[in-house]
Amino acid sequence: MKTLARLWWLCAGLACSAGLWAQDYPVKSIHVIVPMQAGSAGDTIARIVARKISADLGQPLVIENITGAAGLIGTERLARAPADGYTIGAMGDSMLTLLPHLQSQVHYDPLGDFAPVSLVASITSVLVVHPAVPATSIEQLVAFAKSRPESLDFASGGMGSQQHVAMELFSSATGVHLHHVPFRGPAQAVMEVVSGRIPVMFVALSIAQPFILDGKLRAIAVASKGRSALLPAVPTVAEAGLPGFVFTPWVAIYAPRGAPRAVIELLNRETAAAVGDPDIHARLLALGLEPAASTPAELGRRTGEDFARMGKLIKANGIKGE
Repeated sequence: MKTLARLWWLCAGLACSAGLWAQDYPVKSIHVIVPMQAGSAGDTIARIVARKISADLGQPLVIENITGAAGLIGTERLARAPADGYTIGAMGDSMLTLLPHLQSQVHYDPLGDFAPVSLVASITSVLVVHPAVPATSIEQLVAFAKSRPESLDFASGGMGSQQHVAMELFSSATGVHLHHVPFRGPAQAVMEVVSGRIPVMFVALSIAQPFILDGKLRAIAVASKGRSALLPAVPTVAEAGLPGFVFTPWVAIYAPRGAPRAVIELLNRETAAAVGDPDIHARLLALGLEPAASTPAELGRRTGEDFARMGKLIKANGIKGE
């Protein structure tokens, strides 16, 4: 009986300490790993939302862009970070649902090493070409690609990136031969298309929009389910002749596995509040981003479902990584 009593008091003490600790959190700045290039859609989303969360929590959210290997390096860093709530990550879905199927050197478990916090936003992808390309539609672009004796080059933000996989799916759906030219991030890749050195790519509308408006890029189609309010005259890929073609990347907040449940719940509430803030909501929409928060459980299910779905797509379409 004495032993049971001691155990009861020990458990009660630990629960009380955990509760007090959670109430005090955060007492210092929170490190936010963003495994994406500065200026990318995911980085933009992270910075807009983090600024609001920081103001509400009264502590800085310090963003660090850890790029390389299409996000593998930063994602692995998050997986190995202390699970104390003071290191979290703003992750593009490709790090957890695409790269593990394409890269041989993935040193983390995409479904086991991370604690889901909340979805933040989905990204509208747009197929763009340099204005010198003689194509204003998917049909014309396919005809142009097939008329070339060599493969048509396309740019991406890296091997296994969202831009890479979207274009490989497009290649498989249309039967055109495309040559992948990877760069260190989508912001750098899109400049290669703007310059005319690379003719075509899929890229986030938030990155491409200024160049489309300036006439430096031509938008052929968007890869979302419906047309973008920012480009109402531009058809979806499905409308343009490829039924069922939808490619909508997303960004979400994760913590390392084992982060305290109370911290996960607090960060979830703060993320949902930030995404739901009218000003934040409007700013994201204006960039061609679709704000949408979720519960941790919902994000966990989506991660697992998209991991399985993308694995099947990659295998069925013969998409290769390294």
